[in-house]
Amino acid sequence: MNKELSYQDRNIFYRVFGEGKTVLLLHGFGETGEVWQQQVEFLKNDFKLIVPDLPGSGRSAIIDDMSMEGLADAIKKIADEEGIDSGNNEVLTMIGHSMGGYITMAFAEKYPQYLDAFGLFHSSAYADSDEKRATRKKGIEFVREHGAFEFFKTSTPKLFSPVTIQDNPSIVKALLETLEDFSAEAVIMYYEAMMQRPDRTEILKKTDLPVLFVIGEHDNAVPPSDSLQQAHLPHTSFIHLLKNSGHMGMLEEAERSGLILKEFMTET
Repeated sequence: MNKELSYQDRNIFYRVFGEGKTVLLLHGFGETGEVWQQQVEFLKNDFKLIVPDLPGSGRSAIIDDMSMEGLADAIKKIADEEGIDSGNNEVLTMIGHSMGGYITMAFAEKYPQYLDAFGLFHSSAYADSDEKRATRKKGIEFVREHGAFEFFKTSTPKLFSPVTIQDNPSIVKALLETLEDFSAEAVIMYYEAMMQRPDRTEILKKTDLPVLFVIGEHDNAVPPSDSLQQAHLPHTSFIHLLKNSGHMGMLEEAERSGLILKEFMTET
């Protein structure tokens, strides 16, 4: 079911599928909630799935505060709308891909009482390194000069593993086709927000919640070494390595990704 709500006088679009334990799937930068489509088909008979388009992506408008914390507040509004109420012990599992994981970490810091578990799917609790910030600044200048879609045509293929590029180039093409109408304004705001986000490894150290780490062996955006350094920090971690994936495991190894999510959500 497609739904919309008003937040800061802007429309936020999200999808709801199935019934049962509530799971909220957050997409990453340069994506929409459609990126989870194959996992939704696999999981919707067992769980209630909430899949938003983040503000500034897909059918959701840019909001006033596009920081990771501001985006977490918008996601809380969706949770409230869907009846999540920590006072009545109604909680959810949140899984965030890439930038969605940064938002998940901000949510876990601000609203831990809303969660029973959370996951970093090709994501990290680290702040941007100086090198990463410099790369994002170059990206912003490119977007200003050439537009968002030209930027994605250059950057998106680099998110996939060599195996995917060689054997399944149609996956890359299909993702790119969803990005033709992406606004330059949103891309720039996301990059600026990601550059400004703090290190949140303390959240991993202090949480009593189970944490899922899904790692792509060929991920250049979130290197496996970074993920493995963080995976031992929580009290309870579930760790999975996708050997044929780069940064887009939900597309590159869709079936295995669905199985990993189902196992995590069932066991927690």
